[in-house]
Amino acid sequence: MLYWDIIINMKTEEKVIVVASTNQGKIREFRSMLEPEGYIVKSLADMEGMPEIIENGTTFSENAVIKAQSVTDYFGIEAISDDSGLEIDAFGREPGVHSARWLGHDTPYSYKNQVILDRMKGETNRTCRYVCAIAWTAPGKQPVVFEDTVECEIAYEPKGENGFGYDPVIWYPPFGKTMAEMSDEEKNSISHRGKAIRKLEAWLNEKK
Repeated sequence: MLYWDIIINMKTEEKVIVVASTNQGKIREFRSMLEPEGYIVKSLADMEGMPEIIENGTTFSENAVIKAQSVTDYFGIEAISDDSGLEIDAFGREPGVHSARWLGHDTPYSYKNQVILDRMKGETNRTCRYVCAIAWTAPGKQPVVFEDTVECEIAYEPKGENGFGYDPVIWYPPFGKTMAEMSDEEKNSISHRGKAIRKLEAWLNEKK
């Protein structure tokens, strides 16, 4: 779908949200939570001609705003974007905002996860958290940001085939399983992104 088709849709009764991301795992989570509420979720893959977005912020919130504002400025439409990542306390809260690029943007997460497990051997402090910041932008409006976290631990071995990224090595004690072992419903109910999306959705419903 070309970007002007999306603009037309956004002027009708359809509730179209353009997510400034090409990460299919993130897009799937946005769709699973927002489409049942009547939203049509589009991604950067639907936006013909969008230039590369340089994420040079120092916080999750800054990067989320940069991505969403880039889409708004280029196409003149509303957009949302999240910036999210993993903070490992034993690593000084790294990889943090560099989570996607840590050890190389194209490095498989299976390798990244094994590096984490290897570095955590003998470490007693296994606490970590996922952090998510979601930014909403629109022409002529100030950005609005919604943030949330989920406290977890580093697992002792990778488990699970669901989820994406670091999920196989992120253990959630209340459920007794890794993020990658959870169903979509379980993960969305407690995840950093799930909680931030619900804040966004409540705000959008109030605003509309």
